[in-house]
Amino acid sequence: MSINIAVDGPAGAGKSSIARAVAEEIGYIYVDTGALYRSIALYSIENKFDNESLVNSLDKINIRLEFIDKCQHVFLNDNDVSDKIRTPEVSMGASKVSVIPEVREFLFGLQKKIAAENNIIMDGRDIGTVVLPDADLKVFLTASAEERANRRFKEMTDSSITYEQVLEDIKQRDYNDMHRDIAPLKQAEDAVMLDTTGMTIEEVKQKLKALIDETEKSIG
Repeated sequence: MSINIAVDGPAGAGKSSIARAVAEEIGYIYVDTGALYRSIALYSIENKFDNESLVNSLDKINIRLEFIDKCQHVFLNDNDVSDKIRTPEVSMGASKVSVIPEVREFLFGLQKKIAAENNIIMDGRDIGTVVLPDADLKVFLTASAEERANRRFKEMTDSSITYEQVLEDIKQRDYNDMHRDIAPLKQAEDAVMLDTTGMTIEEVKQKLKALIDETEKSIG
């Protein structure tokens, strides 16, 4: 029997880095759903597609996740796009393509299959509410917009982008994600809220590991 951990939350909350690190430490498979949507956004941007053109081309998209030297790499049609999908443009693009029903259906089957076959930690924005509604543990990982923007700004290498621009991007992304018609960002009723504002990465990791440990013990 597989154990499924769902981690949801807004952009920049640290979901991916925390989920990835904890999964590695406890021997679970980490599934970065954001990377899947970002890959489709990148494909759409590079091909200058509108929504209709993208939908008509979904059967030409192949996305796979590989773990190389303990790092997750994302391959889009056999090309490693792990770095390309982490730009602000692709981030906004991912928010836009994620509201397209055909795109969500395209990725839904892949996510469910991975979860059924492995002990996993899957992060995203609708994992506990839509993708894995029966997950053994649901965590809503969040932080203030200012804290999330500051984290993103420190990670960026493009010196032409200001903190104010990053903060505005975060706020716009929050609005888009919470107000989309399909599977909007929200905390599942049975999810544990974990506000990481002012917490170190290590503190957040230990808190999540403790929650997973409690879940494992309750399952027996």
